[in-house]
Amino acid sequence: MVPDDGSRAGDRGSAGGGTAEDGAVLLDEVRATIGRYVVLPSEEALTAVTLWVAASHIQPALQHAPRLAVVGPTKGCGKSRVLDVLHETVHQPMMTVNTSPAVVFRVIGKNPPTLLVDEADTIFGPKAGEKEDLRGLLNAGHQRNRPAWRISGPEHKPTAFPTFAMAALAGIGDLPDTIMDRAVVLRMQKRKPGERITPFRSRYSVPELNALRERLTAWLTPLRGTAAGLVPAMPVEDRAADTWEPLVIVADLAGGHWPASARVACLAMPRHEAVQDEQTTLKTRLLRDIRRVFEQEGNKEALRSQDLLAALLTDAESPWPDYGSKGLNVYHLSALLRDFGIRPANYRFEQGRQAKAYARNQFLDAWARYCPDPTTAPAQPAHAGGHEFMPARPAPGKPPTPPAGPLPIGLSGATGPKHAR
Repeated sequence: MVPDDGSRAGDRGSAGGGTAEDGAVLLDEVRATIGRYVVLPSEEALTAVTLWVAASHIQPALQHAPRLAVVGPTKGCGKSRVLDVLHETVHQPMMTVNTSPAVVFRVIGKNPPTLLVDEADTIFGPKAGEKEDLRGLLNAGHQRNRPAWRISGPEHKPTAFPTFAMAALAGIGDLPDTIMDRAVVLRMQKRKPGERITPFRSRYSVPELNALRERLTAWLTPLRGTAAGLVPAMPVEDRAADTWEPLVIVADLAGGHWPASARVACLAMPRHEAVQDEQTTLKTRLLRDIRRVFEQEGNKEALRSQDLLAALLTDAESPWPDYGSKGLNVYHLSALLRDFGIRPANYRFEQGRQAKAYARNQFLDAWARYCPDPTTAPAQPAHAGGHEFMPARPAPGKPPTPPAGPLPIGLSGATGPKHAR
């Protein structure tokens, strides 16, 4: 058993011919080197990546194979560079961008490779139908003894293929919950002007990183038997404990400051993800509540921002009266909807009055994706007959904002709303 504080865990390092200090110093070097090539979101994230790299070298001793989800909102956030560094430091790397799932199934065995998947959003996105096998492998391989059965060989016999392998997946946007829930999540951002990194060049970067990999292998391979018997004290529970236990095991084997640093990261990063999940849940609640308001208003083509806000705030059971310091306001509303591509625009309503408003047709795609109503067919925009509102002319010097989603019915017809002159 590992001591609760991990303070004596490094004594076992002598089993591999080294000392506790050797492991701690080596991890310090790995951490510093990774930090020169990539800018990670936090110090805890850098600690986590270092321990994830080291844990790949004891995979045969682990019960769970944690995923590393390297996600970012756009291109150019350093996701592929993280995979470049991992490729030269993890145990037996296998890049799976263009690899056949059949090859991956046959490579994974008792000493599995470390899977590195770039452009992972294409595997789980709407065009990933031909990659179901690889998607299933990545979902199942988090836990040992979850084989995939396939018909194989000239006799077409059912064959169990192992799926257990650590995997790092890089992509734009969040990956499916089945992956994110089993992953150490790195939310990458573009570098700020003052943030500098060492350019990754094969002629000097690869030898440097490979040397660290060889040292990690020499230190941790003899300790696999020891690692298999460890049950470290974990500051988290359930799925988070399954995911982070291999990293904490490595930290306890190293000793020094690493047991404490690992547990700090183990608490901080899942807590950050819980906040992210809460924000996502809150935004989904907002979409549902806005749909309810539109339904109560007869599914008008548009609602004034202030009217929509007032309707949301009247629900005392909702989070909106207590949102922020003084309740939800028009700026909060705009910020929460921005990620869905929904923005207010100037409209002319009855009697020529102009106001900021939200068009119902902007919400249709987001409603269908994030909060579909299973009891009804997709609704069509209500036809106002040209009497409810008309889009206002954009402010001088500003290009008009194109509407999101399908245009309202009758927009271009003789009886539909017309642009104000």
